[in-house]
Amino acid sequence: RSTTGYVFFLNGSAISWKSKRQPTVATSSTEAEYMALYNATQEAVWLRQLLLDVGCECVGATTIFQDNQGCIALAKNPAYHSRTKHIDLKYHFLREKVEDKVIVLEYKPTDEMIADGFTKAL
Repeated sequence: RSTTGYVFFLNGSAISWKSKRQPTVATSSTEAEYMALYNATQEAVWLRQLLLDVGCECVGATTIFQDNQGCIALAKNPAYHSRTKHIDLKYHFLREKVEDKVIVLEYKPTDEMIADGFTKAL
């Protein structure tokens, strides 16, 4: 099983982070990254609502960096993909948030990903 890891920053400070084994086995790195991106998207939506509740308006979309280009393509393209038809529908929540412009996905090389440290064994 793969490990999900993410960290959210606000004004340069980490405000939320997670490292957790994924509950299901992924059949590819793209699928594992897609499941992790789903978890990060859920957290981003919750953080945006929390900030709104305390009087801070979120202007624009929340950017999430991703080092798997296949995962980004899958999230941005709502078309049917025969190689991904087995992915649980709940994970496509992130597609909805990308379409609604709540989340923006940007590619960042693996060696520049801070959250990648959350997915490696010590």
